[in-house]
Amino acid sequence: MDFFNGFIILACIVVLWIIGKVFSIPLKSILKLIFNSVLGGILIFIINIIGGIFGFHIGLNVGTSLLVGLLGIPGAVLLIILKLFI
Repeated sequence: MDFFNGFIILACIVVLWIIGKVFSIPLKSILKLIFNSVLGGILIFIINIIGGIFGFHIGLNVGTSLLVGLLGIPGAVLLIILKLFI
């Protein structure tokens, strides 16, 4: 292996490392949003189980799950208040 081939291999490794760093940050954000949305869906499901005793139901869909996933417990409270007023 001569110097030129070693340089090309080293350059490719550096470029792949840089690309990996650039795309890992948004991927972490997307995975966190997905995880929080799943937890939000579980929270809405629990609210529906408890609210079913009283005839209270919140629709479980992507929008409500994302809302609770982004806002957390305040998002769930917001959905409950909206459901009570509407």
